[in-house]
Amino acid sequence: MTDIVSTELRDDCLIIRVNNPPVNALGHKVRDGVTTALKDASTAKCVVLHCEGRTFFAGADISEFGKPPQGPSLPDMIAALENCPVPVTAAIHGMALGGGLETALGCDYRVIDRKARVGFPEIDLGIFPGAGGTQRAPRLAGLPATLKMTLDGKPVSAAQAVDIGLCDGISDGDVLENAIAFARQQTDKRRVRDMSAPPLDQTSVDAEIANAKKRRRGQVAVDFAAQAVLASATLTFDAGLEKERELFLELIDGSQARAMRTLFFAERLSGRVEGLTARPVSLGLVGVVGSGTMGGGIAMAFANAGFTVRIYDANPDALRTGLERIRSLYLSSAEKGRMSEAEALDRYDRIQPAESWDGFAACDLVIEAVFERMDVKAAVFTELDRVARSDAILATNTSYLDVDAIAAGTRNPSRILGMHFFSPANVMRLLEIVRGKKTSDAALATALGAAKQIGKIPVVSGVCHGFIGNRMLKGYGREAGLCVMEGASPQDVDKALFDFGMPMGPLAMADLAGLDIGYDNRRSLTAGVDYEPLASALHDRLVEMGRKGQKTGAGIYQYEPGSRTPVPDPVVDSLINELSAENGMTQRPVLPDEIVERCLLALINEGALILEEGIAQRASDIDVVYANGYGFPRYRGGPMFHADELGAAHVLERIEHYQTKFGSKWWTPAPLIVELAANGGTFSGWKRDN
Repeated sequence: MTDIVSTELRDDCLIIRVNNPPVNALGHKVRDGVTTALKDASTAKCVVLHCEGRTFFAGADISEFGKPPQGPSLPDMIAALENCPVPVTAAIHGMALGGGLETALGCDYRVIDRKARVGFPEIDLGIFPGAGGTQRAPRLAGLPATLKMTLDGKPVSAAQAVDIGLCDGISDGDVLENAIAFARQQTDKRRVRDMSAPPLDQTSVDAEIANAKKRRRGQVAVDFAAQAVLASATLTFDAGLEKERELFLELIDGSQARAMRTLFFAERLSGRVEGLTARPVSLGLVGVVGSGTMGGGIAMAFANAGFTVRIYDANPDALRTGLERIRSLYLSSAEKGRMSEAEALDRYDRIQPAESWDGFAACDLVIEAVFERMDVKAAVFTELDRVARSDAILATNTSYLDVDAIAAGTRNPSRILGMHFFSPANVMRLLEIVRGKKTSDAALATALGAAKQIGKIPVVSGVCHGFIGNRMLKGYGREAGLCVMEGASPQDVDKALFDFGMPMGPLAMADLAGLDIGYDNRRSLTAGVDYEPLASALHDRLVEMGRKGQKTGAGIYQYEPGSRTPVPDPVVDSLINELSAENGMTQRPVLPDEIVERCLLALINEGALILEEGIAQRASDIDVVYANGYGFPRYRGGPMFHADELGAAHVLERIEHYQTKFGSKWWTPAPLIVELAANGGTFSGWKRDN
């Protein structure tokens, strides 16, 4: 055979071994090797399909995405397993995902290691299992369970897999040896394709589809996947396969699947920095300054990954409260079944309070998460510079402030960088890593390594006000605010962007974050230069009235006690009319299409400037930031992918339209957009000339 697929005839059992590290992806050589190996099955009484390494087949070979297919295809290989003259048993360990699970379903039997998991994650790429999974799984597990797996995208445990009928037995020891013993006891072929069609429980089916549509609002893959799974109950097996293939091919060529596939690769690319060869420093003890919501979340993120964390707050009462909040969050997770109580308390115990700044003396990395004011952060870094080891890396969690200015106040600016977490830091996956002018390669590599260790998606940004995400958000929020002053109600603006796919509109989001945050930030900026005062006039007046958003029960919207649901407020409507009149504006209807277009074009134009200036390494990094930090719908790929879908010429034409209508102050097209429109280029294909 080959180095990837080999066989062993052990008495009456043919063992087919696959060794395609790191995850035994189902590439062409694997498919060809397994198909060829099955030709020797006639000399045996049974076959066991086994993968070396840490996992069974974990899915398709992503390096083949977008390339012409090479035979045998995955359906061809599965058909060969199914048509093998003797029973075939899959020995599953690690993960059997997507095509890996479909391969296992092509076997007659499945033995699964107790710690293994199986699933269909394709929905996260805007598609669904396309190699017979939607037809075979329901014949074993039924329609509701298959729909849940297919539309949810999350893997199930070995025990669940056996319970719903996907697998036949659990292995508590060597899964290969147990699978061989199991296979020798099976004398009959048991092809899944020959099993009866699943019964149609319409009530359960409708419930699963409704839940999926709520979770995956706007994703067309939900309807397509549901149609494919339901075909297993209404069509013959072969007709069901044809229906699955028809739906799959239509979906995979669509814009949503293309967007989600592109984002999948972008998230794996974002942590790579061209020319960075330094190796990360090994981290042991991690320090966190500040015990508020952000500091506590950062501490939990590291504790969850097994790190010991030293946390300090200059206010002892705040530290005590912060630790109590952390403990409560862990115990709440245990009550919800996300972890055992013992694990919750173990994670909490990894977070150790420090009595003074000296507690950071042994830390390898210290991250400050204190109030967003330069004088406060500068004072923190003065103390850290005094007590931290000379080789320790010091990071600021600032959302806006100048990392270079913070670094300039220290003795060794090369060890200073930004690590901008998104709240709640123990949940949100995005981490903006801000590389200062003097940040060393070793410090950057270590921050990137730390992000990987704690399960974050890192994006490297240069230094500017707001970095990538918050800098772009400024234009998005500006246009939303101006639309309100021009005549759209807050709920009109929010609904338009919610319908586009955002999890909430910009005005409801401002209430959630706290209107005073932007108010305080603008106090250090120049009106008319750094921001448009008319766009924030409503926000500022509301803060001065004591209406700061959800935390005070009223902001742009009002909130009932204990509720986060925004309720339109006539007081605010009157205030909008008053402010609009004060500023000499004549209100008009602002339609949803204009609201969405202006907000998105503002994002895109600022993103183009960020690329030109070298703040972001690549357009896809901007998309990663917006999909993971700001709720930009994944099925639209991110603002820069969306711009490529629209075309640079169209983007330029629409920006120039608003430039004519509103003037050049905020509507001057970025030179990069002009360049791409002239040469037919794309953001994804653009590279900076060094």
